[in-house]
Amino acid sequence: MWRAIASNALTLLIVLLVAVAVAVAWGRNQYQAPGPSEIAQCVEIPQGARLNEVSKQLEAQGVITSPYIMRTGADYAGKAGQLKFGSYLVPPRASMQDVVDVITAGGPSTCGTEVIFRVGVRANTVVLRDLNPENGRYEDRIRHDPATGELPEALEQAVDKPGARLRVAVAEGTTAWQVVEGLKQAPFLDGSAGPLPPEGTLAPDTYEVPRGTDRRELLDRMRAAQDTILAAAWEARPFGLPYQTLEEALTMASIVEKETGIADERRTVAAVFVNRLRDGMRLQTDPTVIYGVTKGREVLERGLRRSELDRRTPYNTYLIAGLPPTPIANPGRAAIEAALNPDGSDYLYFVADGSGGHAFARTLDEHNANVARWREIERARGEEEAAVQTD
Repeated sequence: MWRAIASNALTLLIVLLVAVAVAVAWGRNQYQAPGPSEIAQCVEIPQGARLNEVSKQLEAQGVITSPYIMRTGADYAGKAGQLKFGSYLVPPRASMQDVVDVITAGGPSTCGTEVIFRVGVRANTVVLRDLNPENGRYEDRIRHDPATGELPEALEQAVDKPGARLRVAVAEGTTAWQVVEGLKQAPFLDGSAGPLPPEGTLAPDTYEVPRGTDRRELLDRMRAAQDTILAAAWEARPFGLPYQTLEEALTMASIVEKETGIADERRTVAAVFVNRLRDGMRLQTDPTVIYGVTKGREVLERGLRRSELDRRTPYNTYLIAGLPPTPIANPGRAAIEAALNPDGSDYLYFVADGSGGHAFARTLDEHNANVARWREIERARGEEEAAVQTD
């Protein structure tokens, strides 16, 4: 009798163990299986929220199928108590495991409302963007020029919205003065910008910032980023470049930045100026002359005058030998890398070719022929514009 009872008990235990194993395997599969949401969704994690309430919120949003399985899986992974406050973008069909990983990783807010303050060469812009849940991409809703007056009400509300993603985007080729003046207009920054940073030392990039970030602190971040980029490019430079210091390389990078915005041309433009330095030729580049005229505090919306080309300033590379004394703008990473790794061409000249790029030449005769073609293109365009105006 006892033997029969023991046998039945053992059978029951085995059945229970098998059932538990099946349930665990099923639960694991459910935890790792693609989720029910067909679209990207923004998940808000409130300050101090618990996984129990968050899992129910996610079920109500249609992001997960089972709060219990999500909590059990998170607990098994040791992440149940690691929720991070913020807004997070959960991709379509994300599994419960994926969701847990997203909401416990932390970091900058990645969905919902996004406000970008863009510092440009010619103008600054405040942009309000919203997430399109159908494709998981941000789309511009409001674009505002801060120079025209106060922010629209919708932008003010967006800046004050908890969890809004706030960013500052600095364009390549801006000057230190333009960046500092731009940051003064950024509606979500605080504090004084302090003294003007040295030209060229601010890395053009997009910076995520909490509301109330100190302007001087952000400028320090930009300087540190530029130092890192420049140091890495300097370390990887080939032998024989005509720069004695990192500052000289940064100056060359700023000239390359202002001369071309075409990625495929940067290293060739850099090679032209490096070849000129090696041959003892003057750089003869208009952007440096313009900087000598404007000091980087305005955009010269016209051609250089003969009097300006003849005026001797430390930046007039038609009259001085070698590099100007400082950079003339904040170069981006690509321009810095081009200046410190120019291509191996032996070009000494270049001029616009009418397509947005440049025609390069090795000899003065070749260059003069390219210039003549460019002048012909200019004349043809002038005649076309005149014809349109008289129609």
